[in-house]
Amino acid sequence: QVQLKEYGGGSMQTGGSLTLSCVASGPPYSSASMGWFRQAPGKEREGVAGIDVDGRTKYADFVAGRFTISKDKDRNTHYLQINNLKPQATAMYICAQDPRRRQATLRGDAYTYWGQGTQVSVSS
Repeated sequence: QVQLKEYGGGSMQTGGSLTLSCVASGPPYSSASMGWFRQAPGKEREGVAGIDVDGRTKYADFVAGRFTISKDKDRNTHYLQINNLKPQATAMYICAQDPRRRQATLRGDAYTYWGQGTQVSVSS
């Protein structure tokens, strides 16, 4: 079974930058589409970004150009870079994998495997 683990969360200042990593183990990383989701306290989980095996990407409207998803097949890792951090970005960020190689999507029901999340806290 695929195992996913996130790294890179922490407390940051408004305006700073942060890169989250998701390391996958198990079946070949290249055979899956990957995504990032987030969940703030008291709110529902929402899709942030997705990337498929062809390199196509999908972003939530609220990203507004500040988030970038990428992957490194050699390291079995995909990333989420967040620039110009704002307090609204505070949430638990969770990575996910779709072994069926669906087109990049923000739909949670498209993903089969999930990590436990890494907390990002942005203060003024």
